[in-house]
Amino acid sequence: MRRIKFVLVLGATYGVAVGLPGALGWLLWRGLPAELQGPVLQAVNEQAGLLALSAVGILFALVIVLELLSSLYLVPARRLREDLQVMLEANPAHRATLDGAVEMRALAEAVNRLAEHHHALLERVEARVAEAKRAVEDEKNRLAALISELAQGVLACNLEGQILLYNNRARQLLTSNHAASGSGGGLVGLGRSVFGVIDRPLIVHALDTIHAQLAQKRPHPVARFVTTTPSGQLVRVLVVPVLGNEIVTGFVMTLDDVTRPVEQGGRRDALLQSITEGSRAALGSIRAAVETLQSFPDMPPEQQKRFIGVISQETHRLSERVEGAIREFSDAMKAQWVMEDMLGEDLVAAACRRIEARLGLAAKIDAVMPDLWVRVDSFALVQVLSYLAARLKEDFGLREVRFRLEGDRRLAHLDLVWRGAPLSAETVFAWESEPLTAGGEDIPLTVKDVIERHGGEMWYQRDRPAQESYFRLLIPASVPETIGFRLPNLAGSRPEYYDFDLFSQQPSSPALDQRKLTELKYTVFDTETTGLEPSAGDEIVSIGAVRIVNGRLLLHEAFDQLVDPRRPMSPASIKVTGIDPSLLQGQPPIESVLPAFHRFCEDSVLVAHNAAFDMRFLQMKESSAGVKFTQPVLDTLLLSIIIHPNQETHSLEAIAARLGVNVVGRHTALGDAIVTGEVFLRMIPLLAERGIHTLREAREASQRTYYARIRY
Repeated sequence: MRRIKFVLVLGATYGVAVGLPGALGWLLWRGLPAELQGPVLQAVNEQAGLLALSAVGILFALVIVLELLSSLYLVPARRLREDLQVMLEANPAHRATLDGAVEMRALAEAVNRLAEHHHALLERVEARVAEAKRAVEDEKNRLAALISELAQGVLACNLEGQILLYNNRARQLLTSNHAASGSGGGLVGLGRSVFGVIDRPLIVHALDTIHAQLAQKRPHPVARFVTTTPSGQLVRVLVVPVLGNEIVTGFVMTLDDVTRPVEQGGRRDALLQSITEGSRAALGSIRAAVETLQSFPDMPPEQQKRFIGVISQETHRLSERVEGAIREFSDAMKAQWVMEDMLGEDLVAAACRRIEARLGLAAKIDAVMPDLWVRVDSFALVQVLSYLAARLKEDFGLREVRFRLEGDRRLAHLDLVWRGAPLSAETVFAWESEPLTAGGEDIPLTVKDVIERHGGEMWYQRDRPAQESYFRLLIPASVPETIGFRLPNLAGSRPEYYDFDLFSQQPSSPALDQRKLTELKYTVFDTETTGLEPSAGDEIVSIGAVRIVNGRLLLHEAFDQLVDPRRPMSPASIKVTGIDPSLLQGQPPIESVLPAFHRFCEDSVLVAHNAAFDMRFLQMKESSAGVKFTQPVLDTLLLSIIIHPNQETHSLEAIAARLGVNVVGRHTALGDAIVTGEVFLRMIPLLAERGIHTLREAREASQRTYYARIRY
């Protein structure tokens, strides 16, 4: 376009420079007497060569003059205009380039001084705005901290079903392994649809129920339902409306995993049913036999013996059934055990307190290794120690027991020590196998059950020189990941699990091309490859991507995956990407990675720098991976040419520098995706300055650029 304009201006100027003298000459020639016109025309013909040479010379001079004027004034003026747009819309710290004629350089210097003043004012205003927002942001961060630490899943959605807030627990419950592989299920993330992870009819029915309760003026409208997650867990959901001016503008869902309680309840019901139903026949037979013996006391001895045999047989079966029920109940209790990290000295102290309080038996501590942590079910283990102490007191009349605890990072040795009263092997075996009863409390477990649950061992040992005996319990030691209370992190690194601005977002339109760029969801991605020629067999070695929702780059919703290319990397690629080939060994192939990436970027517009290169690599693997990337694509390289047609370079580094984006992690897939995402966000207002507001307008403008013709 620029070259066409130059040719038109040159033609017009040349026409004036050559055509005007020619026209004047022709008018003068027409005004001459007839006898003079002939000689004049002859003289002109004789000088035709000189005139033609003069015309060419004039054209050559005009080209030089116009090129000089363009380089001194026109091009610098255009660059100055682009620099001003960047300062106003994207990067106030950007400064105009000082080039061109002296007057243009002076003008650029004046513009830069004005920009300095504007920047200083802007920073002061932004500082005040930031201070005013800080309190609000702190409240939001506290809310995010509270929700992210909950053991209960939380989701907040607008009426479109877009997720506005979620916590880790909700993501764990609702994101299945299948979703991760891209073969099914949905993903939990800001701006994603909740209907991808929870059946839409269930939510619609819950909202209908809430609307009916609101119509009846009920004070606390809620709805509940139970659903299954993609991974098969049973989740109980409580739906609470979000009201704005007494109108439902969205809803909050809390999710509880009830899989285990339901299964345990079912097992208990089955156990009770087996005891009641299975015992009824046996009890009936026993009752009938007893009544017959009572009714006929003179019956022959052989008949009495037969009835007594029936009673004996049925009571034996009944006893077996009850014993089986006790064992199943014990197994169910063991399945519920939760191991926790605790200091060993706290465990010993708890055992001493319980023994002294419940048994009236003195309990002392001989030696406890400081700072030794153990992973135990403290209640069950203290019950074991109390039971053993109770048996020692009851069977051997002991008045005192002592404890020792030592160990390393793997195992802890917990000794229950007493003086005198050696035990036989039969006694130890019996104590290990009996239900735990101590201090008036009974639990249907044995010492052996508890020790096995801890993956440990217990044995009895006699120390003759010391005249003492002890039980040694081997229990797992631990190194807790976090010691003490973990304060919530209110800094910027907290995951951005919320975006309440989505509450006010307009309903989605089926005409994606007509949507404004500020309203769309984007997946900004980048690939690293073994080389630069996809058609020559080069392969992807890494894919990185981040999402943009509601104008925010969601760094915590990222996709970052190495890929086994199943071919060597070129030395140049290793040098650029920094990926050691050993890192790719054992990584999944592209056929496994691409479906997961396809799932990650669903319902979004793809954005990349020099997107044609990355898309070519993806498209060449579509058939083998069983996916097809049909999403619209925007290229920051082409958009940069639209915004800054007079800039000399449009590399990602140059664009980032112009727009004030810090480049971190360059030439890693995720690092480049993040830089590209930040660059793209700063381009949107600059595109709007050029009248490009919608996706269709951006795509059409991109297609008109020269670089859009490049094919890989």
